[in-house]
Amino acid sequence: MKIGSMLGEIFKSVFRKPATVQYPYGDRKPVPERLRGTVRYNPEKCTGCTLCMMDCPANAIEIITIDKPNKRFIMRFHADRCTYCAQCVVNCRFKCIEMSNEEWERAALTREPFTVTYGRDEDIQKFLERTSLASTQEKP
Repeated sequence: MKIGSMLGEIFKSVFRKPATVQYPYGDRKPVPERLRGTVRYNPEKCTGCTLCMMDCPANAIEIITIDKPNKRFIMRFHADRCTYCAQCVVNCRFKCIEMSNEEWERAALTREPFTVTYGRDEDIQKFLERTSLASTQEKP
C-alpha cells in the first residue's frame, strides 16, 4: 500500500463520526424478537420427565425431584455452562421451558449469579435446607 493512499484513508477517518455506541448509556437498539436469552421455567407445567436435562449438550439444566407423586420439581439452571442452543425448549413436551428475549445481559464478577434455581418458593426452601443439612453432616 502506498503512503499517499494511506494518508487519504487517515484524513477520511479523522473527520468521520466514531462507529462505537456508548452502551448501555447511548441509544439502545431494539432486541430481536427471536433472541435466545435467559432460560425460564414454569414448575406448574413440569412433569419431571427430564428430557430437557438429558438433551442439554452443556449439562446446564438439573431437574431436582422434591415430591414426585405431587409433581413438585425444581430446576437448577447453570447459565455459565449454557450454550443457548434452545435444545431444552424444543424437546420439552409440556412447554414448561422457554427462552426470554428480554433478559439477556449476563455479565457478573463472580460465578454465583450464574446458577439460578427455579420453582415454587417452598420447594426451593425445602431443597436448600436439605442440601445445607447434608453438607453439615459430611464435615467432620
